[in-house]
Amino acid sequence: MRRLVKIGSRLVGDGQPCFIVTDIGINHNASLEITKQLIDAAVDSGCDAVKFQKRTIDVVYSKEELAKPRDTPFGKTNGDLKRALEFGLEQYKEIDSYCKQKGIMWFASCWDEGSVDFISQFNPPCYKIASACLTDDKLLRYTKSRGKPVLLSTGMSDLLMIEKAANLLDRENLVILHCTSTYPAEVDELNLMGIKTLRTYFNATPIGFSGHEIGLYTTFAAVVLGACVVERHITMSRSMWGSDQAVSVEPQGIKRLVNDIRTYEQAKGDGVIRIYPKEIPIMKKLRRIGYSEP
Repeated sequence: MRRLVKIGSRLVGDGQPCFIVTDIGINHNASLEITKQLIDAAVDSGCDAVKFQKRTIDVVYSKEELAKPRDTPFGKTNGDLKRALEFGLEQYKEIDSYCKQKGIMWFASCWDEGSVDFISQFNPPCYKIASACLTDDKLLRYTKSRGKPVLLSTGMSDLLMIEKAANLLDRENLVILHCTSTYPAEVDELNLMGIKTLRTYFNATPIGFSGHEIGLYTTFAAVVLGACVVERHITMSRSMWGSDQAVSVEPQGIKRLVNDIRTYEQAKGDGVIRIYPKEIPIMKKLRRIGYSEP
């Protein structure tokens, strides 16, 4: 039997409503005002949680990478950009307060141990391991030590890599997210049947989907195929400046996706073939042969 994982007040897994995460990431463009707009959009859409990214810039990136020329609104190097987009303590205090006020959970992808420590002070309901960090054994062990559920994205990885990562984490508190790490991911790269493969291979672990594709229908299809968690980037406008905006979903799209998923959950039923009470008067009216009172 596939286990359930408790994230905050929500049970996640088969038989439960899909846990829907909007990934704000760095789409805030260093603005708390935009951040709050994105949180509001997630709340208005009925999402369960919003997610951010936290990195210790000088740990995650080399000096050479940070020194690379890059023309951005924040400066002329890659380091100028990375540092500008990295919220600090005061900003996260504001985010934490605002999310509590709005009644929505928040957590973060922590790319290094210092970032795990930083986010831990806010007592998040779970942690996220980004696909890029799946092979960072030390980070996985450190994140596990916090004793919280972990969502593990699996882009750029094969089954043996995923299994090794899963074994380093707490399998009782783990959700694995099928993912393709291309931006945007082309339709023929999504391999949604991988959700079924992961469900078979990790037969007790809840399986979800983290998408970077254009459009919504493939994310909806992931839920039909058994994803109990879905994660999509959110933006106020795909035309905004930023590397992730083009692969993100605008507020009206997130709202439609949530509505479609919830409608499907209501419509899929339990598979038991039955005569519904509202069918009986129709049956009396239209069925002339073989009718009997149920």
